[in-house]
Amino acid sequence: MGAKTGLLAYADGDITAALREVTEADTTETAGLVERLYPGWVTEAREGEILSEGTYPADGLTYAASFPGVDIVCDRRLMIDRPSQLPEHLVAASAGRRMVLHAMHSVMDWLAFAVWEDGRLVRSLSLSPDSGVIEDIGEPFPFEAPYWAGDHPVEMDPDWEDEAPYPLPFHPLELGEEALRAFFGFILEGRRAPTDIDPDEVRLHGFRLTVPGGPGPGATSG
Repeated sequence: MGAKTGLLAYADGDITAALREVTEADTTETAGLVERLYPGWVTEAREGEILSEGTYPADGLTYAASFPGVDIVCDRRLMIDRPSQLPEHLVAASAGRRMVLHAMHSVMDWLAFAVWEDGRLVRSLSLSPDSGVIEDIGEPFPFEAPYWAGDHPVEMDPDWEDEAPYPLPFHPLELGEEALRAFFGFILEGRRAPTDIDPDEVRLHGFRLTVPGGPGPGATSG
């Protein structure tokens, strides 16, 4: 597994339903979205990317799209260990809407996701095998239940006799793909279900963002 994400969405309702109806994202509205989320940053248009390839942009790049009912932003600077500490202005932008953060890094087997409803955090989870459970706030979603129940253990390699048991009851990236499907209706790796959205069909606009001497909207995890 090698998927990485730094994905944030603002939605009027169900994100999956909105993404099923998307066509071409409005350029002006998308640029306005980026300017609101990165106040004071210098914004330069860059080549866009499809969603399946854009969830982990290169340093300094942001991919975004403003569609009817849902706004999508992809930026590795959103990949923070504790989603509850996401900068306040990003949370404030979700007033009256649902906001979902999904962050995943395959090198560290790290996963974090969080959901806000009208600016109120209702669930946040962040964990990796090296750090354990970093943050666990709110009631787990139904799709999480089989993983916490031990139905998806990480199998040990029989050729590694001295291998220690995996320190978590499941692999974070496996839960990460399930979270992508539950929240966004698509996956990046694994077998697609017939009802999954094809992320190759969702196109994002590209931006290079710079700010002199200022912090980013979040802290990168690598």
